[in-house]
Parts: sequence; C-alpha cells; structure tokens
Amino acid sequence: MSVNRERVYRGGAARTTVWQNVGRRERRSHLTAPRVPTVGIDIGGTKVMAGVVDADGVILEKLRTETPDKSKSPKVVEDTIVELVLDLSERHDVHAVGIGAAGWVDADRSRVLFAPHLAWRDEPLRERLSERLLVPVMVDNDANTAAWAEWRFGAGRGEDDLVMITLGTGIGGAILEDGQVKRGRYGVAGEFGHMQVVPGGHRCACGNRGCWEQYSSGNALVREAREMAAADSPVAYGIIDRVGGSIRDITGPLITELAREGDPMCVELFQDIGQWLGVGIANLAAALDPSCFVIGGGVSAADDLLIAPARDAFRRTLTGRGYRPEARIAKAELGPEAGMVGAADLARLVARRFRRANRRRVERYERYGRVYGRPVAGS
Repeated sequence: MSVNRERVYRGGAARTTVWQNVGRRERRSHLTAPRVPTVGIDIGGTKVMAGVVDADGVILEKLRTETPDKSKSPKVVEDTIVELVLDLSERHDVHAVGIGAAGWVDADRSRVLFAPHLAWRDEPLRERLSERLLVPVMVDNDANTAAWAEWRFGAGRGEDDLVMITLGTGIGGAILEDGQVKRGRYGVAGEFGHMQVVPGGHRCACGNRGCWEQYSSGNALVREAREMAAADSPVAYGIIDRVGGSIRDITGPLITELAREGDPMCVELFQDIGQWLGVGIANLAAALDPSCFVIGGGVSAADDLLIAPARDAFRRTLTGRGYRPEARIAKAELGPEAGMVGAADLARLVARRFRRANRRRVERYERYGRVYGRPVAGS
C-alpha cells in the first residue's frame, strides 16, 4: 500500500465526513465517480469471490475460494477477504473495496446485522476491514450490489425504476429508484422472500409459515422433486434413475438439466415455481410499480423454463391488468458475478468521496501552515 493511501485512511476527520454523506448523494453520482479500479467481494455461505473491476464493469481479474469452516469465527472470513484483496493489490492499483454480504446490513452500510449462513451478528465489518486494508471499504447486501450491477451494466440499463429478485436457496431482492438503492430506514428493505403468500403454509427457516421463498426458490424446487421421488411417483422415474435411487442426490442443477432434456416432471416443477414467481411479482408491482423486474440467482439459469410461466402468471394476476402499462420481466445478464461487480462499482463512489474529503482536509492544513508557519502533518 502506498504512503499516500495510508495517509488517506488515517485522516479521521475526512473519514467521518465521508461516511456521514454515504447514501445521501448516491443518486447519479456514478456519472462523476473516478474511473479507477476497485475490488468487489461477494460473500456467501459456501464461497468468497473477489475481483478487480474497472469503471465499465469489466472484470480485470477474479479469485475465488471456499468460505472456511462455514465461517464459525467472523475473523476467519475477514482474514480470507484480506488475503484476497492483498493478493489482487500486488497486480492492480486498488482504490477501494466493496463487500456484498448475504445478510442484513445496517443503513450506514457498516455493520452486518445478521447473516443466515455466516457467524456474523452485529459485526462491524467495515471498520475491521478498513483498519487492515488501509483503503475505503463499503459494505452492502449482496442483492443490492447485484441489482446495482444489472442497472449499471446489465439487463436493467436505461430503467429508472427497477426491482431485482434473486432466486437461489431462498429469495432475495433489491429496489432501485431513480438511480438510488432503496435500503429502507433500517437498511433491510428488499427481503421479498419472506412475504407471506400462503397463510399456514410450509414452514420457513425464518420461523414463519407460507413465505414466498417456500414456493418459488431453489429449495422449493428440490423439496418438491424429492417428495415426488420419495413417493415413488411414476412421473419421477426419470430423475430416480439418474440418481440411482439416491434421493438425497437430487439437486437444483440436476433438475434444470433434466428439464432442458424434456423430462416431464422437471418441466412441470419449473412451471409451478414460475407461476408462484409471477404471482409474487404481480404483488410487488401493485406495491412498487417499477418499470422492470430483473430475475437473477442460480435458479434463473433455467431461462424460459422459469421466466415464461412467470410472465404468464404475472399477466393473469396483475391488478388492473389491461388498463395499465406492464413492467418488463428480464433475466439478469451478469450471472454469478453480478454481486461482485456491483460491490466494486459502489465502492468507486466511496473512493470519490473519500478522495475529495481528504483533499479538503489537506488544503485546510496547508492554509493553516502558511498562516501560522507550521509544517503540514505528514509532509
């Protein structure tokens, strides 16, 4: 790390000014952000992905490692992040680091309040990483960073109001309005997967019943396939043969593969979760009225097997259908790297504010030195 970078970090007053303004001027500020490389980190329960990303969203280099020990100790994951960033910094001039974490992040984007697949509970992640990396660090929810990437560089380009839905193990989401991520008063907006759609329905890991993600997610897909196989249903013989009778080996990617090959049961399962997806999107349209819904996450790899029935159910369920414009439903374009790219791009906004605040601080010290004849600190 350069001496100048160390001075930037140690300017406590500058850092305070920067973070007081984070979130207040995010709207359209990407247009004037410095065109410098930054590192994006995407943290999940099974992997940590890090990449250097330029101002056009192009990944210059990417590293990936497994999340150690299911992150029983928060410091273990922090050590992994630091190692990846330092490794990339040996070959790239890194100006800031953005973190996309699978969990709830507070409104100041500094603490991970809760991460279901990690050991973070009210973890001051930004502060701890900033102390070790000596560059500005931004922390956000991974669905927010993915939505930002799709809005900037992917399927949501040109849209003023966008909602992203990420279908993986569960359902995550994010809201963008006029170029600004809407995080809510406490930072946890967009948890669409835990909207109740079936009172008294399937029990959810969150503790409630009938959550949306229990009917339209990777977990829902696999649960239904395994139940059909366990019941020895005649329509499940194809998938039973593929796994040699081992029901526990039925996975989402396998169901997707068989659906693409035309297996009737797997195609029907995608139609089912696609219809539930469309119903949920129609509810969100009634509440938020965006111009575009972007569907991402691992389950979206099924393409039209999922998206087509979702569009049909959306049109059938939409309030005021036939008398209002319909939002566009599009598959995400950036794939599994979206969260990483978005985190890096959001970090560029922090780098801009940090650099400007530090420059003002240095200028004040210089004026003070000229007036009182004292040397500038660090010179």
